[in-house]
Amino acid sequence: MKKYFITGLLVLVPLVITIWVLKSLIGVMDQSLLLLPEAWHPHTFLGRDIPGIGAILTVLIVLTTGLIATNFFGMQLILLWEKLLNRLPVVKSIYSSVKQVSDTLFSDSGNAFRKAVLVQFPREGAWTIAFVTGTPGGDVANHLHGDYVSIFVPTTPNPTGGYFLMMPKADVIELEMTVDEALKYIISMGVVAPVNKIPKLLTQYPNN
Repeated sequence: MKKYFITGLLVLVPLVITIWVLKSLIGVMDQSLLLLPEAWHPHTFLGRDIPGIGAILTVLIVLTTGLIATNFFGMQLILLWEKLLNRLPVVKSIYSSVKQVSDTLFSDSGNAFRKAVLVQFPREGAWTIAFVTGTPGGDVANHLHGDYVSIFVPTTPNPTGGYFLMMPKADVIELEMTVDEALKYIISMGVVAPVNKIPKLLTQYPNN
């Protein structure tokens, strides 16, 4: 009975969690239906709500925004919109900070989360996995002597939180694993180990 029960858990737990995550994600995306007039909602002309319609609408909005932003007129419109937001005292700080982070994360030329590394944290002799986010910049770089890299140390099992550190490049070991493999390793608390590969020294990262 114990063997059958554990086997059943191994089969059902990943499936249930996957369904729950997808359901939650689709539920959030369905909120985009609130942008439409009440007369256009599915429950108005069909008599019932249809899950996923809002998710499709969200994808269409994102694709349309990207299509508009890639042409000259759209770029000028976005620049005008950003200038307007940058004139608002509180909104300016929030929007500019979020935009800088999103540009770094999603830009093809960005360096964020491009390489998994091994570092000693939170003390010497204790090792953890981190991600290189670039090199120190601004006035911070003037106070750091030698070669330093900026890294993000995620928490386990929720990698969305963590610690931002600036460490000497000599103290950082580059890992021969992809970011996805490293994230799986972190989220699983070391249970899902990546394929063993030969490590090599950390290569130089350009400034952001």
